[in-house]
Amino acid sequence: MKLVSKSFEKDSSGHVTLIPDEAEDMWHAYNLIAVGDRLRSTTIRRVQTESATGSVSSNKIRTTLTLAVKNIEFDTQACVLRVNGRNTEENQFVKMGAYHTIDLELNRKFTLIKDHWDFIALDRVETACDPTQHADLAAIILHEGLCHICLVTSSMTVVRAKIDMNVPRKRKGYCAQHDKGLLKFYDAIIQGILRHINFDVVKCVLVGSPGFVKDQFFDYMIQQATKLEWKVLLENKSKFLLVHSSSGHKHALKEILSDSSIASRLADTKASSEVKALDTFYSTLQNEPDKAYYGIGHVEKANEAMAVETLLVTDKLFRSADLATRKRYVNLVESVKDNGGEVKIFSSLHVSGEQLGQLSGVAALLRFPMPDLADEEEEDDGSDSDQD
Repeated sequence: MKLVSKSFEKDSSGHVTLIPDEAEDMWHAYNLIAVGDRLRSTTIRRVQTESATGSVSSNKIRTTLTLAVKNIEFDTQACVLRVNGRNTEENQFVKMGAYHTIDLELNRKFTLIKDHWDFIALDRVETACDPTQHADLAAIILHEGLCHICLVTSSMTVVRAKIDMNVPRKRKGYCAQHDKGLLKFYDAIIQGILRHINFDVVKCVLVGSPGFVKDQFFDYMIQQATKLEWKVLLENKSKFLLVHSSSGHKHALKEILSDSSIASRLADTKASSEVKALDTFYSTLQNEPDKAYYGIGHVEKANEAMAVETLLVTDKLFRSADLATRKRYVNLVESVKDNGGEVKIFSSLHVSGEQLGQLSGVAALLRFPMPDLADEEEEDDGSDSDQD
């Protein structure tokens, strides 16, 4: 994301102008744009004109509109962001108050105007515009007949390809058919790797599977790369790391990221940090339950006692359509930071963020035990976590 300009007033109102230059920037934009904001961008509008003879023609016109945002839709697969709202500024093609939908596009600037820029939104802008943020981790999770090729960025896990093929079972008299189907499956995975993984950016490619499937696939891939002179695979052979996973489903990525044997290779990735923090929370919840709590009510009470050492919260909570709900979570994050605590904001598109979302979306590790909290009835537990 490129920052073109920004301007803020003393009352925290203001605007930023941004240019998304990669697919992940659409996820950042989705987290920035909220109902009630104003969005200015160029868009296509179909306009009907009437000639002097009375004939009506319809043409597509590119124009600039400013919408009061009513609805935001994000397609995670295509990374397309659609913003719907009413026009708020004079325009020769679109009447004031008329509804329109803007599709935000890569490499086309947009201006976002807010009445109040809280520090969560400002931090999101800073993160999105940080050139060091890249999808430097890829993962290939497979079992016979099923494979997911994923890119793990600082904000989301993107499934770039799902390969689902029928591989005949290996049984007496049918070994040749099984082997043929398996090699066809492996060939499809290799093509997916060549198409979707940018080795100029990716520092590590995790290959996970049950049993020896990963080893067989990797050996076959190197054989084919040598035979067909795929230099990109041979030159980056050292980036592939074979690990165990329970299956080829996407959720197996969490256990791969949790594997201590690959921690050193993933030490610089935000995804690894999130998974480690969540694992620590679960471990503490099991062994020292008085030092681990989840749910907004319990966490707020712990924070009032300045007991929160690490706050875990999903970014989904900051996309609440209710301003008071968003403000509640923003205030919690600010207060924890002011008290010297660490805050980890999980992406709801990471497997770790999905898991935290099942625990109401907010949890905390405490500096000291608070057994009295367990006796208090939880308030609003998860009531806001499903608001989007």
